[in-house]
Amino acid sequence: MSEQVLRNGNLNDGNIMQRSRTRTITQIAMLGAVAGVLMNLEFPLPFLAPSFYQLDFSEIPVLIASFAMGPVAGVITELVKILVHLVTKGTITAGVGDVANFIFGCTFVVPAGVLYRFRGTKSRVHAVAGMAVGTVLTTLAACFINAFVLLPAYGKAFGMPIEAFIEMGAAVHSSVNSLLGFVALIIVPFNLFKYTLTAIIVFFIYKRIRVVLRGD
Repeated sequence: MSEQVLRNGNLNDGNIMQRSRTRTITQIAMLGAVAGVLMNLEFPLPFLAPSFYQLDFSEIPVLIASFAMGPVAGVITELVKILVHLVTKGTITAGVGDVANFIFGCTFVVPAGVLYRFRGTKSRVHAVAGMAVGTVLTTLAACFINAFVLLPAYGKAFGMPIEAFIEMGAAVHSSVNSLLGFVALIIVPFNLFKYTLTAIIVFFIYKRIRVVLRGD
C-alpha cells in the first residue's frame, strides 16, 4: 500500500515537473517571437542619434522572461529573438550587428534577472537595482562594440569611412568631432535612453504579466 502511494507520488511529481518544463519552453518561445517582431519595428530618434541608430522595444519581452523564469531563460529568449529577426528581416552586416545585439541584450537582462531573483526575494528594490546595473553595463558595452566593431562593419557594408559617421553625429550634436566624441555624445545618451525607457515600461507592466506567466 505504502509503495503504491510512493510510486503514485513520484509519478505525480514527474508529471508536474514535465508540465513546468513544457510551460517554460512555451513561454520562452512566445516571448522570443514577440521580441523578434518588436525588433523589426524600429524607429529613429533624430534628437539623440543619426538615423542608423533606431529605437525598438524588443528587450521588454526578454527582460520579462529573465524576471519571470531566471537569467538563463532570458538569454535563451534573447537568442530566439535574434533568430526570429534574422528569419523575418535578415541582416546587412553579415550577422555582426545581430551578434552585438545579442550581447547587448544579455548584458542588460542577465544582471537584472540575477539581482531581481537574488536569494529568492524578488523585490521591487532588487528589480530596479538589476535594471540600473544592466543599463549601465549595456551602455558601456555598446560604447566599445559600436566604436570598434559595429561602425567599422557598417562602414565596410556601405562603403563609408568612420569620418562619415562622425559627420552624421555632428549633424545631431555639433560638438561631435571625433570617434571619442561620437561615443560620448551619441552612443552613451542613446543607449541610456533606450534601456532606461525599457526598464520603466517593464517596471509598470511586469506585475500584471507575471500573473499570466505564473513565474512566481
